[in-house]
Formats: sequence, structure tokens, C-alpha cells
Amino acid sequence: MKPRPEPVDPTKLTELSHEVIRTAKFPMLATVDEENKPRVRPVSPVRVDDDFTVFVANLASYHKTAEIAANPAVELAYLSADHDQVRITGTAVVETDTEVIEEIWQKNPLLKQYLGSPENPEFILYRIDPERVRFMREWALDYHEVKQS
Repeated sequence: MKPRPEPVDPTKLTELSHEVIRTAKFPMLATVDEENKPRVRPVSPVRVDDDFTVFVANLASYHKTAEIAANPAVELAYLSADHDQVRITGTAVVETDTEVIEEIWQKNPLLKQYLGSPENPEFILYRIDPERVRFMREWALDYHEVKQS
């Protein structure tokens, strides 16, 4: 017998999506490399806003830096322990707002520990501006569009 997913209340999609993001913690980030091949790797966002804007710290020497510079279209895929999914499709932009950078820096001691200061030339903070957010309940095989605030 085919599994039956728990129904989704459309008025709760934003709340359900943020719960998946909170519990999953480490989404997969998809980019495209220089040979036009997809590349996926886990990332550790340093902040997620209510409107699903996601901030990801990065090192300039990482492969994804060149991939994002060449094609900033990305997707984050979160998977909860219950197999609910959230997919955030958007554009990765290097964050330059010093207030935002400082706020994130102060709330993330690992950044300080590994990079010393936000002026470290290896440090890049990506802001992923969401264009589409989708939620899927385990086994539903059907995505729900999540309204962004």
C-alpha cells in the first residue's frame, strides 16, 4: 500500500517551512560548474530571515565561489528527519552591507575562530535572495508554493 502523507494546511506553509529549516540545519546547495555540470554540497547557513533570505559564509578559495561568480542561480534543499522538504530557489549575491556582516559575525563564534575578522580576504558572505520557495510533505510527491513575506 502506498504511504499517505499527512495533509498540509495551506495557511501553515510558512510555519512548516521554517520548522524544516530550523531542524534540518544543513541544506544542500546546488550550483553549476564551469563544464555546466550540477554540483551539490552541504552548507551551514549563518542566518535565515523570515522572508527565506539565507546567508551562507564561504571561503574565496572554495570551488563554489567561481561557480557562483559565473552563474549566481542556486538552490538550497532542506530535508527534515521526517523527510519533509523545503527548496529555496534564488540568486546568490555577495553581501556588502557592513551592518549585516557585523551582525552575523557577532552571532557566529566559529567565523571568528576560523577567520579572525570579517576583513579576512578569504571570507565571503553570500545572501541568497529567494525567488521561489516550495514545501513538500514526506511521500506527497507534490510541492506547495510558499508565499514569501
